[in-house]
Formats: sequence, structure tokens, C-alpha cells
Amino acid sequence: MPTLNPFPDRYRSINSGVTDSSPLLIDTEANPQDILEAALQRIRASSQLLETLHCQCFKHGDVQGIPHITHAVYLLTQDGFDLLQVAQQRMMGWKAPV
Repeated sequence: MPTLNPFPDRYRSINSGVTDSSPLLIDTEANPQDILEAALQRIRASSQLLETLHCQCFKHGDVQGIPHITHAVYLLTQDGFDLLQVAQQRMMGWKAPV
């Protein structure tokens, strides 16, 4: 959902939100290594949830839990993607020290 960002140059909203406002923001001026680490944590957690879902035998399990897992995977993956976009933009503007 598009919303007005009062800090367009520094803060970017995370796109996984389902509300009209954007309570979660990415500080685009944060250390790029920290942004990459945050993205890595979310993508790793998403991957691990998918691996669990892939290995799960639902013969004796609760199939109703699948939407909960897929929603968590979506949130983690979207947040990781948003963080990677910010890191990519930061790295493209990065110049090697002289």
C-alpha cells in the first residue's frame, strides 16, 4: 500500500506491512554491513522455515499450520528483499578508499 514517506531520503518503509501507515522503517544511512546482516538473518530464517516445511510429514501433523508458516516465510523474505535493495543501492554508490 503506497504511503507518504516523511523522510524520503533517509528512511524507507518495509513493504511487508499490511497497514496504511509504515511503522517499520529501514535506515538507509545505517552501516551497509549491518543492513546486509539484517537481510541475511531474515533470509536465513525464511530458508530454514521452508526447509522445515519441505521435510515435514503432514500425515500426523496439523495441516492448518501451513498458512502460519507460509505467512512467516513471506514476511521474512520480503523484509530481507527490502533490506538487500537498500544495501545494493548503498554499495552501488560506494567508492573504494584511495
